[in-house]
Amino acid sequence: MTDDERDLADAQREHWQDTYAAHPGMYGAEPSAPAVHAAAVFRAAGARDVLELGAGHGRDALHFAREGFSVQAADFSVTGLEQSRDAARRMGVAERMTTVVHDVRHPLPLPDGSMDAVFAHMLLCMALSTKEIHALVGEVRRVLRPGGVLVYTVRHTGDAHYGAGTARGDDIFEHGGFAVHFFDRPLVDALADGWTLHEVHAFEEGELPRRLWRVTQSLPRSTR
Repeated sequence: MTDDERDLADAQREHWQDTYAAHPGMYGAEPSAPAVHAAAVFRAAGARDVLELGAGHGRDALHFAREGFSVQAADFSVTGLEQSRDAARRMGVAERMTTVVHDVRHPLPLPDGSMDAVFAHMLLCMALSTKEIHALVGEVRRVLRPGGVLVYTVRHTGDAHYGAGTARGDDIFEHGGFAVHFFDRPLVDALADGWTLHEVHAFEEGELPRRLWRVTQSLPRSTR
């Protein structure tokens, strides 16, 4: 990691921490549409253990727990995870959800082949370099069991904010304090190398609206 990348990563961590503190439960209590889709995909695949990366204040992790999955929610924001634990206790699903403070620029703190499924809603398109994104997907592959499923969403280069704001290099642009790595289709395809790519589904979310891809891919069942 270069000094500029380290400075951006530190600034983004602080910005998200401050944002969650100022706006508790900022995304609401209802799960995102991609999480609802992912829960159905995970159930069809026979998954039991789910890891969410970039869980924030927990709206999607809580949905997985309510759906009966055993969930590990990871995020680099202590404040966001505190909010998710409080919500899990209120909803009576605390026994099915654990949290871990983790920056995905580092190896995942999980054993090989310990998860059935991984979900990440707009986590891969945060202020991560292409090299860091590839390393993270490699870590996801490591912790998944054979046949494991990854569902992730990313903002893509057709989004209105692509090219706007402050350019940080490597298709990363900072707008309104949030840095986003906008994906093109070759990057999605490269991340699916060695996986079965089931779908790249275009959808819109929120104001603007944000334009995203929902990507579903799985590992072979017989070999890693």
